Amino acid sequence: MNILILQASPNLKGSTAILADEFARGARDAGHSVTRVDVDRLDIAPCTGCVACGYEGPCVQHDDMDALRKQILAADMLVLATPLYYYGMAAQLKCVIDRFCSANASITAKRMRSALLTVAWNVDDWTFDALEAHYDTLVRYLSWRDCGRVLGYGCGTTGMTRRSRFPKEAYELGRGL
Repeated sequence: MNILILQASPNLKGSTAILADEFARGARDAGHSVTRVDVDRLDIAPCTGCVACGYEGPCVQHDDMDALRKQILAADMLVLATPLYYYGMAAQLKCVIDRFCSANASITAKRMRSALLTVAWNVDDWTFDALEAHYDTLVRYLSWRDCGRVLGYGCGTTGMTRRSRFPKEAYELGRGL
């Protein structure tokens, strides 16, 4: 299986990256091909809502989303890896997802697998409720098949994350595919 991880944290060695890398290691150990894209390093403008794409491209904007779109459509699975920022995904990932508009029918038709990897400083039981609701809506709308999620409660620093059970959970999620 061809897996594409959309890693949203600007901190390329932070807690989100730790989970993404452990997931990738597990998936590779299971024989899958994995590519991690650090979306904050891409030049992707927000969707303008012009709908000139007709929900199936091409987008009138020509930026790094052109190449990323090809990677997305070549993937069998998308992994959304994001820190929790004010109870939602990082803006860098949200911008990419908004631009799915120009490939909406193709993404939906693929019936891709998906997973969610996320971290937060918070440990309240409701910490990830809004993010999970958004992810569940994407899964439903885009006809994805959710393969699981790792919700890294109490992962405010890389040290906290490394000492937690969540890197192992991310590895096991990837390995179990």
